[in-house]
Amino acid sequence: MIVEIIVAMVSVLAFGVSFHIPKSEYLYCALNGGLGWAVYRLCQNGGFGPTASALWAALVLTLAARILSAVRKMPSTVFLIAGIFSLVPGSGIYYTSYYIIMNELSRGSSKGIETFKVAGAIVLGILFGLALPQNWFNHLGRITDRKIRGQRKKKK
Repeated sequence: MIVEIIVAMVSVLAFGVSFHIPKSEYLYCALNGGLGWAVYRLCQNGGFGPTASALWAALVLTLAARILSAVRKMPSTVFLIAGIFSLVPGSGIYYTSYYIIMNELSRGSSKGIETFKVAGAIVLGILFGLALPQNWFNHLGRITDRKIRGQRKKKK
């Protein structure tokens, strides 16, 4: 599972580089993507199906993106879009197309429905995470600002 998390982090990092995320945020985006994949795999190992696992992973990932947004003073989409990359059901879309092209319509429709459910769960996880008031996250940003200012005063 550790190797999978590292691969997810590297893929999110590559996504961030190709989509011109600010260089100062590469590590945080990669960590967020790794967190999302870790939650997804932990849920699957705990007996959840792919849909429920994707829901929980997207929710945790969205909350982490909002926390990072407040602390790092960046839009949450920087962390959310990059982080969600590891959860997108690309293989499900591929296999749905493959089965349809190979005229295995029952397998294609089954895989398509599963992929659609996972995509919908990701959307719901994001919506649930975005439903929380922004001032909760802004408060975290103010706390970290105070700590940083306090450390600067001590150094002088």
